[in-house]
Amino acid sequence: MARDAVWAVITGMYDAYARGDRQGIDRLLHPEATIWDSAEPGLITSRRQLDRVRDARPSDGPAETSVRAIDEIVDVWGDTALARYLLQVDFEHGDPELVRTTSVLRLVDGEWKIVHVHENTL
Repeated sequence: MARDAVWAVITGMYDAYARGDRQGIDRLLHPEATIWDSAEPGLITSRRQLDRVRDARPSDGPAETSVRAIDEIVDVWGDTALARYLLQVDFEHGDPELVRTTSVLRLVDGEWKIVHVHENTL
């Protein structure tokens, strides 16, 4: 089912993030994907910009213990899909962070690719 394939891409992206696997994330992103990152004020419009945002993230912040997408709603219309979900980020110390997230995916050459992500920290 297409809905399950779309959700597998979303969860696969966060599994790759948790492993520190940039290439694993990038394989799931369309080369022209755009991203409203919850920690970045501007729209990310290129892989080069995304790498700059990634490189600028502090390494001495609170230690994340898990990142998981929950409470998903996924709709598929032909070769376009829309996934809405909460991203729960747990930390070694302190309360979890919830990030309201919407991702748009397109079916490209038989593979679902993320073409846009919009994150908003609650």
